[in-house]
Amino acid sequence: MFLVLGDQLTRRPFESENALMVETSEFARRYEYHPKKLTLIFSAMRHYRDELREEGVDVRYVHADTFEEGFDAALDGGETVRVQRPAAHADALREAVEETGATVEFVGNPKFLVSPEEFEGWAEGRDGFRHETFYRHVRRETGYLMEDGEPEGGDWNYDDENRDFPPEGYETPEPPSFPPDETTRAAVEEVRDEYETWGESDGFDLPVTLEDALEALDDFTNNRLDEFGPYQDAMLRDNAKVNHSLLSSSLNLGLLHPDEVVERAVEAYRSGDARLNSVEGFVRQVIGWREYMRHVYRRRCDEMHETNALGATRDLPPVYYDAETDMECLRTVVERVRRTGYSHHIERLMVLANFALVYGADPHQLDDWFRLAYTDAYTWVTTPNVVGMGSYATDAVSTKPYASSGSYIDRMSDFCDGCAYDVDETTGEDACPFNSLYWDFLDENRDELGDNHRMSLMYSHLERKDEEEMEEIRERAEEVRRKAREGML
Repeated sequence: MFLVLGDQLTRRPFESENALMVETSEFARRYEYHPKKLTLIFSAMRHYRDELREEGVDVRYVHADTFEEGFDAALDGGETVRVQRPAAHADALREAVEETGATVEFVGNPKFLVSPEEFEGWAEGRDGFRHETFYRHVRRETGYLMEDGEPEGGDWNYDDENRDFPPEGYETPEPPSFPPDETTRAAVEEVRDEYETWGESDGFDLPVTLEDALEALDDFTNNRLDEFGPYQDAMLRDNAKVNHSLLSSSLNLGLLHPDEVVERAVEAYRSGDARLNSVEGFVRQVIGWREYMRHVYRRRCDEMHETNALGATRDLPPVYYDAETDMECLRTVVERVRRTGYSHHIERLMVLANFALVYGADPHQLDDWFRLAYTDAYTWVTTPNVVGMGSYATDAVSTKPYASSGSYIDRMSDFCDGCAYDVDETTGEDACPFNSLYWDFLDENRDELGDNHRMSLMYSHLERKDEEEMEEIRERAEEVRRKAREGML
């Protein structure tokens, strides 16, 4: 018996075995998920089931309240259940299956390139390590963008070429849309009728099959990859997708495999259809950051669900749910997520996580919100990104908090144009809320961050502010927090 989990819809991981799939309502009720997330998972699972059956595989598809009930119904004890090693909570899965008397055999997971054994072998003996070191290891091992043992073009990354803002009037190709078929329409209606959700269910157009996912991959590599790099950090009010791949939901479901995605991108570079800085930036996201997050979480998951290094305990303000604010950046991005279950990585980090960080929101409330709000969000990737990188609640991911005033958003977006708040002002009722929150955040966390060498420049700027100015900043920050708390920002 081969157990297929809902986020392991990979190309035939088994030969002649029967398959078991369990669809649970407990999962769908754990949070008020975005309806497009639930629709995506249910529809993709059901399409996968049907495709396996068309190939002659005997698939037992069980609907149950919990996984435990599903296993009890489908397993009679004594058999061996083979399953791809999950990215998270493998021990809990083993325990649930073995409660029925069955045994579990974990096999490789093609959703990832680097196995736990390979990662541990690489990490052994290292006194700490960071993403860049790991990324270079994976490049060397796979040979992606390598030539004669050296990185293609002579550099390992091209970040300095990937931080531009598009010129006025810049247009991007429209990515493909995948209208719902009968199976998906049924899932949309079921989610709408049976579950409490957050966000809009209308307009579902995500890939739910291998065929859809491959079409999305083709479209990205042929039409948007070349200009992905230069503008990947840009945030545009009227263009949520820019040139981003939009492949993360398919990768995280297992419909696409990381090696095929990267090889297509590298092929585009080799054939002269995509520039090196764009391809390297994309490759780093897939084989570097994504793989790194998986293993950081696997190693430190228990800590990450408890840690709170900066002692941030304020409740996440209601703007994350209702998008009601005069802050153009926050309003635009939250509303974007509410409509689609998507925003790109810089909007996630430098608008949503950044605001929660300088506001002082509980990192675990923010983590829960990301998990319920995004169609591509799973614990193994969301928690290290949000609790680690976005909230700096642990040092497992980054060596400094990604905190910023409004200046970064002004530089990398068009949100500030026409915003009710003045990005050039720090105090006063019209001042950009990011500005006072940022300086107050530095002041409030001086004991934890003051000795961080990567923060030394900003703390030197903080030291130049006299007590009168700091008192005005504190008062403005407290006013911003009060308004946010009351839904009046």
